[in-house]
Amino acid sequence: MRASGPSRRAVLAGTAAAAAITVVPSFPGAAAAATSVAPSYRWRQVVIGGTGFVTGVLFHPSVRGLAYARTDIGGAYRWDERSARWTPLNDDLGWDDWNLLGVEAMAVDPAHPDRVYLALGTYAQSWAGNGAVLRSENRGATWARTDLSVKLGGNEDGRGTGERLLVDPRDSDTLWLGTRHDGLLKSTDRGATWAAATGFPGAATSSGQGVTLLVAAGRTLYAGWGDSDGTSANLYRTSDGTTWEAVPAQPSGTSAKVPIRAAYDCHTRELYVSYANAPGPNGQSDGSVHKLATTSGTWTDVTPVKPGGTTSDGSADTFGYGGVAVDARRPGTVVVSTNNRWAAVDTLYRTTNGGRTWTSLKDSAVLDVSETPFLTFGADEPKFGWWIQALAVDPYDSKHIVYGTGATLYGTRDLKHWAPQIRGLEETAVRRLISPPTGQAHLLSGLGDVGVMYHERLTASPSRGMASNPVFGSATGLAQAAARPSYVVRTGFGDHGNGAFSHDGGKTWAPFAAQPAIAKDAPGPIATNSDGSVLLWTFVHWDGTKYPAQRSTDNGATWSEVATCPKGATPLADPADPARFYAYDTDTGTLFASTDGGQTFGGRASGLPSGDSQFQLAAAPGRSGDLWLSTKTNGLYRSTDGGATFTKLTSCWASHTLAFGKAAEGADYPAIYQVGATEAITGVYRSDDGAKTWVCVNDDRHQWGWIGATIAADPRLYGRVYIATNGRGIQYGEPV
Repeated sequence: MRASGPSRRAVLAGTAAAAAITVVPSFPGAAAAATSVAPSYRWRQVVIGGTGFVTGVLFHPSVRGLAYARTDIGGAYRWDERSARWTPLNDDLGWDDWNLLGVEAMAVDPAHPDRVYLALGTYAQSWAGNGAVLRSENRGATWARTDLSVKLGGNEDGRGTGERLLVDPRDSDTLWLGTRHDGLLKSTDRGATWAAATGFPGAATSSGQGVTLLVAAGRTLYAGWGDSDGTSANLYRTSDGTTWEAVPAQPSGTSAKVPIRAAYDCHTRELYVSYANAPGPNGQSDGSVHKLATTSGTWTDVTPVKPGGTTSDGSADTFGYGGVAVDARRPGTVVVSTNNRWAAVDTLYRTTNGGRTWTSLKDSAVLDVSETPFLTFGADEPKFGWWIQALAVDPYDSKHIVYGTGATLYGTRDLKHWAPQIRGLEETAVRRLISPPTGQAHLLSGLGDVGVMYHERLTASPSRGMASNPVFGSATGLAQAAARPSYVVRTGFGDHGNGAFSHDGGKTWAPFAAQPAIAKDAPGPIATNSDGSVLLWTFVHWDGTKYPAQRSTDNGATWSEVATCPKGATPLADPADPARFYAYDTDTGTLFASTDGGQTFGGRASGLPSGDSQFQLAAAPGRSGDLWLSTKTNGLYRSTDGGATFTKLTSCWASHTLAFGKAAEGADYPAIYQVGATEAITGVYRSDDGAKTWVCVNDDRHQWGWIGATIAADPRLYGRVYIATNGRGIQYGEPV
C-alpha cells in the first residue's frame, strides 16, 4: 500500500535499531546520482500537547517515577520524572511500518526494571500488515523486533481495554499476548518467538475483540474475553500456565458483557474488574464494577453508580465503566472511571474501603489547562474528560493519579488540582500546513479532531487554543491569499458552520455568512486566489461521493456552482495571477485550469497518472503557471505553462507531497521539499537546484511512520521544513 521507509538503512535492516526495509527497484531512467550527501538536521516536535487518544498508562511497580504510555496511532512513550516529560519510543518506525504506530498493548517486568515490551499493530483489517512485538533491555532506547503472523488493532474498537500483553510473574522468560482474532499466544523466550497457547478456551473470532485484558493476581493469571454474548463466560484463569478455566460465579448480563480492565490489590487479595456492554471507547451505555476475593472465590458488586438514570436536564445518563487502578500503598483504595458518559460528563470514582462507598473526584476537581488551552474546545471551561479508559495510580505516591482522555493525559498530586501531564507526547493526525511569508506565526495547522491552530511559537501550545468562531472538529481545508497573507480561510466539520475567514493571518476568525447546503456533510478543501477576492470550495463526502464546486466573490456571503470544475478535486490558486485557478482530476488524469477567476474551467494536459485521490498539485511561489504534480509512486511532474503540458522529472521515482521554502543562498529558485524517493528510499528530501538533485534530510531515528499527507517549508528561514504525521503531530527540522 505504501512504499519503503526512509533509510541509509539497508545496512541496518533487520537490526534492533531500524525497521525492516523493502527495497524497490529504481524507476527506469532515474538519475543514479540524484541524491547528494545528506546534511545534518535537528528535528523537534511542534508543541500542541497531546490531542489524541491515550489508550493506556502503566507505572513500573519497582521503579519510582518510571511509567509508559501507549496511544492508538502515535506509538508509545516513556515518562522521565526528572524532566517531567514523555519520550517517544517509536519514531524510528518508517514508511513501510506505518501500521505499527498503533500500540495494542505494553508490559513491564517487575523483576527486571529495564525490560519493556510493546505489541504493535494499528489495524486488523485485511489491507493492513501483521502485528509485531518489540522488546527492549534498556527501557526503550533500542529494540529487538519479532514480526507476528497475526494482526493487532491498536486503533480498533476496544483499544482502551486492559493490557493484552503480560510478563508471567512466575517466570520472566514467559510472556502472554492476547489477540483479537487468534486467541492467546505464548512466548517462552522473552518475546523472540510466539505460538498459540494450549488449553485456552477462547477460540479465534471474527468480531474483533478476543482477549481484552491479561492480569496477574499473585501467581494466577486472568484473561478477559470480549466476545461473550453476556451469558457465557468472559473471564478465565490459570494457576499453572497450562490449564485454563472459566472463573466460577462471574458476573453476567448486559452490564457485565465485556470485561474492560482489571487490577489486583495484593494486600486484600481482591481483583477488581470493570465492565461495559460494549468494548468502547464509543457505544457503551451500560456497565458495572465487581471485585473477586481470590482466596474465597466470592464476587461482590461494587459499582459506584448504576448507569441508566437521568441528569438534571432530563437526559439519559448512560455509560460504561473503563479504567480501574489500585493503590499499591493503601489496601482497599481503588479508582475507577466511567466511559462514554456524555450527558453528565465522565468522572473518576475513588474508594478507600474496598468499594463500599465512593467519591467522585470530578466534583471537587480544579482543572488547569493553561499549558494546553485548546482543551477548552471553544467553551469557557474544560470538561473533566471523555473516553477515560487509561487510568493509573503511582505505586510510590497515592495522590498521584493519571488518566487519559481522547485528547490528553490529566494528572494530580493532591486529588483536587488537575492539569495535563502531557509534555513531549504529541499524537495529532495532521491534515493541512501553511508557513506564512509574513506575520508573527511561522505556522498554521489544520488537524484531525482539533481543528485549526495558530502557532505563534513552536515551543508552546498555541495560546489561542483551537481556532473558534466556529470551532471545528477535523479540518478539511486551509488556504492563504498569496499576495495578501493576512487573509486566510479554513473549512472543516463543525456544529456551527463549516467555513471561516481571517483578516489577521489566522489569529481571529469569523464564519462565512452563508454556506452551500452540502458543506455540513461534506466540507472539502478550499482555495482563495492571490488577492483574496475569490473563494473556491470543493466537497467530498466521507463515503467518497463528490459534489460540484462552489464559488464566492463576497467572502462567503453567497455561493454559486461551478459546473466545469472537476467534482471533488482539490482547488489550487495561482500565487501570482488572481484570475487563475487549477484543479487536478484524479479520476481521469487531467489538469483543469481557469483564467476567469474560477467561473469556468477547461481541460489542459491529459493522460497523466490517475486513480488516486491523494495525488497533490502545488504551485511555486511568486510564479504564474509553475505547477508541480506529486503522483506517489508514479513520480513527480512539472509544468511551466499553466498546465498545458507536463514533464516527468527523472531525479526521483516517487513523490507523495511537496512544498517550497526560502531559497538557498545564491539560488534563483525556492528550495523544494518533498516526501518521496530518489532510489529505494522514501523519506524527506530537499532540493536547492529546482529538483535536479535531492538530499535526504531525515534519518533512521526520525521517520514517524506514514508522512504522506502534507508538508510545508518556511519562506523566511532557509532549510526549515514542517512534516505532517499521522499520529505524531507536527515535526520540524532545521540544518545544524
